[in-house]
Amino acid sequence: MNIIEVHHLRKEFKSYSSRSGLSGAFRDLFTRNYKVLAAVDNVSLTIKQGEMVGYIGENGAGKSTTIKMLTGILTPTSGSIVVNGMNPHKEREQFVRSIGVVFGQRSQLWWDIAVQESFRLLKKVYRVSDEDYNNHMGHVIETLEIGPLLDKPVRKLSLGQRMRCELAAALIHNPPLLFLDEPTIGLDVLVKLKIRKFLKEINEQYKTTILLTTHDLTDIEALCERVILLDEGKIVYDGKLNSLQRNAVEGKQIEFEFLQPVEGIKLPQTLNVQWQKKDATTWLASVSGDEQSVSELISIVVQENPIKNVRINEISTEEIIRKIYEEGMAIS
Repeated sequence: MNIIEVHHLRKEFKSYSSRSGLSGAFRDLFTRNYKVLAAVDNVSLTIKQGEMVGYIGENGAGKSTTIKMLTGILTPTSGSIVVNGMNPHKEREQFVRSIGVVFGQRSQLWWDIAVQESFRLLKKVYRVSDEDYNNHMGHVIETLEIGPLLDKPVRKLSLGQRMRCELAAALIHNPPLLFLDEPTIGLDVLVKLKIRKFLKEINEQYKTTILLTTHDLTDIEALCERVILLDEGKIVYDGKLNSLQRNAVEGKQIEFEFLQPVEGIKLPQTLNVQWQKKDATTWLASVSGDEQSVSELISIVVQENPIKNVRINEISTEEIIRKIYEEGMAIS
């Protein structure tokens, strides 16, 4: 069952520009120069119930604008959206009870009151019964380790503590769909690990569908099998993460650590290898090709040079995305 269905979605904004000088400012009072920009341009996608999907792209690619339309905050210029069987901006009151949203840079908790009071207020807003609240939130509070924070005002919490409480607040009504927009921004490694573990648990236990936007691609690698890559408001890739890793940048990175300094390495022209010198005794080789090419490269280098160590590294998702944007690579 598709929990999100989007067809030919488009969102336009007017961008105004000011004329220079006093006369220009006076003319701007009556007529404004502007151009129409498409933040989201002809986006179509479907997400099934229980999926964890990474929605990624550069700043300004249109990720947050898409999320705001999917959650009913913004009205599309054109196209259609059906989320949980509803139109988000036309059936807003009923719709918001079926989703949870966490914006990394905006809070849904009241700043000056205790966290537990915010939870109680949200419980009333979402009309959650005492029994459902106690059964569900007991597990959430324990897993996120926020019990000692419940009686503290939100303004007294650290960023990591607040984000864990924000995530708990979004799940008070146990929604079937959770939108996460930069939920781990600025957090330390330990807090990120706790949040990732918790998201995996609720996905497995409740089949919660999660749409995650983030610049931290380690979050995507840890949580999502499927990624949607956005560029200038258009989807340039929608598929499995491992397919992106395999097809977008073919090959592996091999680190050779030599016993003695090496100035250069001679290889047959049949091997497509790019070398990068880290220091006098350590070189990185990026190999385009299959496992046989990797094996042939290692065999030749080891025969010609005394080796201290060899490490084979998969090219990271971050490196793949960087190359896609820098080189405009086609993705199949």
